[in-house]
Amino acid sequence: MRKTLLALAAAIGLLFATTPAANAYEPVNIVHTERVQVGPYGMTVGFSTWPLRAMQSLDFTFIPDDGIAGKSGTLAFVNPETGRLGRAQPLAKHPRKLEVWGLDIRALQTQGAWTFRFEIDGPAGKGTGELRDLTVLEQPGPPMAVSWSISLIPLIVLAVLITIAWRRTKSRLRGNGLPATV
Repeated sequence: MRKTLLALAAAIGLLFATTPAANAYEPVNIVHTERVQVGPYGMTVGFSTWPLRAMQSLDFTFIPDDGIAGKSGTLAFVNPETGRLGRAQPLAKHPRKLEVWGLDIRALQTQGAWTFRFEIDGPAGKGTGELRDLTVLEQPGPPMAVSWSISLIPLIVLAVLITIAWRRTKSRLRGNGLPATV
């Protein structure tokens, strides 16, 4: 009994000792930046991965030269496949870097030359600017069809095994004179 309580206490102690480390956020590492002039506001756009690749998650940061205090803004993407401007979304604080605007774990879905369109409203007035020709390379790894095909193999094997087991059970029930619907 004493050994069991000691083991339980040790497990609880380890749980509470590792919780703060597990809840800690990784810092946002900016490895590449681009400059954009958004009306009267200069802004640095930061990327956590460079070069950019389609369907690869990364962090974006948007840092006006004199900070985000007293300002609001929106961001819209121009998709290179369609050439259409997407719906503008408000710029919000980055969840892990609260002193700047940003997007956390976002992926650009297609390769090509993307455009980011910014609008900022602040003490110096309203401004619009674009980061043009942001090259996004093809998706890393195998094509999506190959990835999905490989990942579906275990599901197919499971379905085959269940079907074989069901047929064997059904035939054994018939052999014992029991109805097959049992």
